[in-house]
Amino acid sequence: MSSVPNSVAEAVQELLTAVEREYNVRIALAVARGSHAWGAAGPDSDYDVGAVFVPADLRTYAHLEGPVEVVHEDGGSIVDSGGDDGGPEIELQGWDVHTFARLLADSNDGAINLLRSPIRYRTAFDPDALRAYLESTYNPMDLYHAWRGIATSNYRKYVSHHLVDGDARLYPILEVREDAYVVETPGSAGPTTVAADDERYTETQTKPTVKRNLTIIRAAMSARYLKATGERGDHDLPALAFARFLTEQAPAVFDDDRIERARELLERKRRGEGAVDVGDAVGREFAHPPREIDPAVHARGGPDPTRLDDFVDELIAAAQ
Repeated sequence: MSSVPNSVAEAVQELLTAVEREYNVRIALAVARGSHAWGAAGPDSDYDVGAVFVPADLRTYAHLEGPVEVVHEDGGSIVDSGGDDGGPEIELQGWDVHTFARLLADSNDGAINLLRSPIRYRTAFDPDALRAYLESTYNPMDLYHAWRGIATSNYRKYVSHHLVDGDARLYPILEVREDAYVVETPGSAGPTTVAADDERYTETQTKPTVKRNLTIIRAAMSARYLKATGERGDHDLPALAFARFLTEQAPAVFDDDRIERARELLERKRRGEGAVDVGDAVGREFAHPPREIDPAVHARGGPDPTRLDDFVDELIAAAQ
């Protein structure tokens, strides 16, 4: 398993203990999320933690208010060996065991990736058997649309040049003319022209940084790879470690230029250049995998609820 600096590991343990005390829960599993989990962390990357917890008093599941289902906690900045803080921060997102199981049943990408994380802070529950089960039973259709959604939404929000109206609807700009914009209108038969002086619309500013482009290209490649391998008959799950995916799996689907473009973004992020503006390094077409894919090829039943319940029992027992 991968590791983190001792100062980080200690700070995470303090945060886990504080969460248990504040919410009266027991944390059965806690791992790294985000860039540290998939190998894109730079010198200033924050430490995101994912956790699964069980109420200390299981009777709360029968109470009218019910137990807490999701916890978000900011652990503050890491204190270095010299006693200084102000560096990367720790942030925790935790799910109660019932919410976590429901997400796994829906083949949620975040829940599955929590099981696949190479950095583990607490393992009262050993996730390996559950991880192996989910990797063999997830519904490819659900994962495809999750990754497609990440790619398209991040492209629209951070890279795509667009207009926004008074209802916060976005209209990607296809062409800028001297006195008008040609925009894409969702659901329409074609582009629409909007006068430059039309006060109902505002031109927004984008943030096409290395970090945002990397998020988009990784999600788009994951979706496209899953679709392509599924059409070949095996639905090969992309490796969580992005560098490994680019080296071992991506060449079966993508050309060298696309892989090198992704690898360059990854290396720049690792060097601490995540906030550097690089424009559109992905391309609008690639950032939008097909909206519709064939359910007969890509859909399957997903994890068996009875088998997931067995794992829930093990999680609860591990937290006692």
